[in-house]
Amino acid sequence: MQLNTQAIKKCFEKSMDKYDQNAFVQKNMAENLVFNLLNVRKDFDVIVELGAGTGLLSELISENFIFKKYYANDLVGKSKIYISKFIPDAQFILGNAVKIKIPEKSDLVISNAMFQWFNNLKTVTDLYKSVLNNDGLLAFSTFGPKNFVELKHLSGLTLNYYSKDEIIKILKPDFEILYLDEYCQVVNFENPLALLAHMKNTGVNSLSAKTWNIKDVKNFCDNYIKSFDSVHITYNPIIVIAKIK
Repeated sequence: MQLNTQAIKKCFEKSMDKYDQNAFVQKNMAENLVFNLLNVRKDFDVIVELGAGTGLLSELISENFIFKKYYANDLVGKSKIYISKFIPDAQFILGNAVKIKIPEKSDLVISNAMFQWFNNLKTVTDLYKSVLNNDGLLAFSTFGPKNFVELKHLSGLTLNYYSKDEIIKILKPDFEILYLDEYCQVVNFENPLALLAHMKNTGVNSLSAKTWNIKDVKNFCDNYIKSFDSVHITYNPIIVIAKIK
């Protein structure tokens, strides 16, 4: 699926004020990532965070790690305001994470719930391999193929999710995988409208460039009720920590 970067930017910009109260799965992923990274290393000279968003991960990093410099990237300029609350001296880099330039080598490139938006994971890992110092770490959370299977069933909309085995295959030539975990989390809702609101408030409606009208919403709700016994959505997080070889 070819993604529209501007559509993604617009949707996430609109959802930012409500993101934290809705993104409980993403918050759990950030906590999982940080908890396991603490078992590997706690002290860094330079950290680069990709897709920093509202600072869910930035806050945890500021509370748990020691670092000298912090570069935070996001598509949305408003992200800088959120990040500065947790890391006041962070240097913000606006733009697409595959097109920005990192000013210096880093010890850690980290990202939470963002890598699934990349069209080509191999291109991304090659790019950030060149940014890392010797023994530098690449730590990220993403989503696997079971993510939003209900949405795919109803609408056909899906991202190019990589499986755990595919991630291992991409990383193995250049990275030593220190930690890798995959799990599913099912989130229940009162009705399909509540599910749609949740997706909107976490920016997931950027999967489609089309703006839904009342008829589209009604069709989705009717089809959901017909297709499933309960109203829910499946998340399929994958947590990865790897060290450059």
